[in-house]
Amino acid sequence: MPGRIGRPGLIGTMARTAVISGTATAVSGGVARRQNARFQAKQEQQYVEQQQAYQVQANQAELASMQAQLAAAQAAPAITPSAGDDMMAQLTKLAEMKNAGILSDSEFAAAKAKLLGA
Repeated sequence: MPGRIGRPGLIGTMARTAVISGTATAVSGGVARRQNARFQAKQEQQYVEQQQAYQVQANQAELASMQAQLAAAQAAPAITPSAGDDMMAQLTKLAEMKNAGILSDSEFAAAKAKLLGA
């Protein structure tokens, strides 16, 4: 029996339509998977960047706090034991001068206040 010449039959048309439809579905599925993968990668990158920015802010706040503590420590006068001994010696001399009558009560009080930084 000779083959048909001309337009394909119903079964041939249906088979061709099925192949075309299957190919289109496979292609669109691949495109959707790639788009989802790109979106997920972008979301993950944004999350990483947000975490890094948060860590930078936390580090900057900690650094500022440490710098403030350092500045406060440097601004506070340091009292060394030798400075305290020296101050005691000077107070003793002032008391001896007052007892000897060299300094009056007001002069003694003024010298003591100046020595103590009050």
